[in-house]
Amino acid sequence: MLGCSKAKWHGREAFVLVNDLVHLVTLTGGGHIAEFRFRERKGLSTLNPLWVPPWKTIEPYHYRPGQHAARYGSPATGRTLSGITGHNLCLDFFGSPSEEEARQGLSIHGEAPSLRWRKERIGVRPQEVSLKLSVRLPVAELRFERELTLRRGESVAYFEETVKNERKADHFFHWTQHVTLGPPFLDSQASCICVPALKGRTYPHGYEGKELLRSSYDFKWPRAPDLQGNFVDLTQPFIRSGKGFVATALLDPRREIGYIAALNREANLLFGYCFHRSDFPWAVSWEENRARRYPPWNGRCQVRGIEFGSTPFPLLRREAFAQGPLYGTGHFSMVPARGSRTVQYVSFLAAVPEDFAHLRGLRLTDSEILLCDARGRDRVRVRASGLAATSLAKKS
Repeated sequence: MLGCSKAKWHGREAFVLVNDLVHLVTLTGGGHIAEFRFRERKGLSTLNPLWVPPWKTIEPYHYRPGQHAARYGSPATGRTLSGITGHNLCLDFFGSPSEEEARQGLSIHGEAPSLRWRKERIGVRPQEVSLKLSVRLPVAELRFERELTLRRGESVAYFEETVKNERKADHFFHWTQHVTLGPPFLDSQASCICVPALKGRTYPHGYEGKELLRSSYDFKWPRAPDLQGNFVDLTQPFIRSGKGFVATALLDPRREIGYIAALNREANLLFGYCFHRSDFPWAVSWEENRARRYPPWNGRCQVRGIEFGSTPFPLLRREAFAQGPLYGTGHFSMVPARGSRTVQYVSFLAAVPEDFAHLRGLRLTDSEILLCDARGRDRVRVRASGLAATSLAKKS
């Protein structure tokens, strides 16, 4: 079974892609990936790893300050938060707008997550189904396209994204995949985060007075220092209720293919993404653990973001560019005048054995994703025949 159709998701406009194994939902409001899960099938968990906010979301392009600010927050954050869920694209900046930008209507993480995306085409072939969406960012003068593909018999989603520059000058920008995970998939006892990082740094601006971690501190991944000088294992979610944090990690430069993943041991379910490290060298961890008491959070949210991208921190654009490279590694993307840039990456679901305690490593071939556990051997093979047609094949 292969198909793509228009649908409603929690009252929102969406497209649903399906094959015989998995079900993927993408929203037209903000382009968010709202669900990616196994379909009902014996022995497979149907948990959706992606975060679904506890508040009722709306189409973000319908946000109006006078009507919605009390529920979702001021336009600087509320426009995006009104529609956010799951995998959110941050383009062309990663972080909050400046006061001046906010007055012009910009919201957190750029224009892309707040605009209406449009269908370009649906393709159904004997072995695969695809959906191409696009959105124009009028302030940034960029056009963004994303094509999603599912192949028959595979629990892999193939992403191809292109940024086109409508300006007559080179454009420097931030490009981050803001992947957010939440309960019931993410659990303080049953889950762990897997990132092949070497070192990291904590956020320079705390966490609104409720930070778990010391600010602007270099550490060896995954052990970051808390305010008392103890070290916190960032692979474990939701350690301290009422706290939050942001920390960046430099992905291992010896790897051509980077990845982020999360494992739920009780469900025997692993969820992850693979991408070119040269495109996205940073993995930012953000956790909100019932710390924010104001709308729309209201002290209810447990969510962990694992945000892989071209820049190390969500900061004001002017601050991010002024800081320069971190650890000698780039901190932005660039698209030339009237030019374009394309990236490819994949997301996958894997049923793992009960004794699969942690993802130690990952390798790609032209037809499989090979998952290595803590014992140091390949334990799980995820069929991915579409890799042969991408730039990711045999690069790990």
